[in-house]
Amino acid sequence: MSTPTLASLDSSLYPQVWERQTFTDARSILIAMLMGNIEPDAKAFSKQLLANDTYQDWINSSVFGRYLHRNFTAFYQQTEDSFNLEMPALFRQELMRHAQYLPLEQVLFFAGDLPKSARQTKILTITVNPATAVINAQKMNKKSSMNSPSAIINQITVIGKQVLGFPIRHNKRTSERTRNEVLILDFQDLRLVHEINVRAKKRSNTADTMLLRYYELC
Repeated sequence: MSTPTLASLDSSLYPQVWERQTFTDARSILIAMLMGNIEPDAKAFSKQLLANDTYQDWINSSVFGRYLHRNFTAFYQQTEDSFNLEMPALFRQELMRHAQYLPLEQVLFFAGDLPKSARQTKILTITVNPATAVINAQKMNKKSSMNSPSAIINQITVIGKQVLGFPIRHNKRTSERTRNEVLILDFQDLRLVHEINVRAKKRSNTADTMLLRYYELC
């Protein structure tokens, strides 16, 4: 049986109107959030996603939710339990049976440094909610030391037809509802193509520096 490809979410989601401004794609709305032109409201963006028919098809195409995702991550990270040594591979194999290809040009986001292990394990958890990524980066920045004053936002664009994963269905009644995550289970390459510093002005007239990194996933 051939592996299906998810419908293009960005094509159905944009253009978006926020605070009387029209944004044609995910990149433009992310920049506006970073520049302080619009508020990074993760709840409001999540509501827009849940009202979108394509996103509903995304999350309803999978039986997997956050609980299974947490257990999979825990299994995959364990290294000392010899009794369950084969469980991560078996677990991943089962998940791969239900995975779908992500659409070309789909844009996803990740806050902070990408895990160094991602290129080896081919596993990556990212979000389609730019506001969630911005807020998470800001939280990380507050907790970090003075040695790394810039918050990091990663914008990842799918450019290959063999990127496998599935959207994670979250409980809409909990704080996890704004995660809007996608679990990537397999890809050929993840490469950094560009990075810029963005001077992010807050509504309080203060400013932070954001490091915006652009990745391509194939």
